[in-house]
Amino acid sequence: MMLGVPLLVACVPGMLVVFLAWWFRKLHLSLFIRLLPGILTGITSIILFYIGFVNIRGFEGAGYGILAFFLLPFAILASIIASKNRGVQR
Repeated sequence: MMLGVPLLVACVPGMLVVFLAWWFRKLHLSLFIRLLPGILTGITSIILFYIGFVNIRGFEGAGYGILAFFLLPFAILASIIASKNRGVQR
């Protein structure tokens, strides 16, 4: 339960971030705009970990830390999707 709930809570915004990165890439926006969802999710993950570790502590703070840990791979995946080259255009 301690790992499952933060994982499920991280899946909804994580999938939204990955979808936004894919959609921005499909719209041919600038690289900065395409990387923005991944960067903001990474910053959010770091802030959540800090708040859980320093301010809240205990089991609830551990829940925040685990949530931050599960959000980080979504941020990395969104950054990879956004920075991919499209190949030859027709």
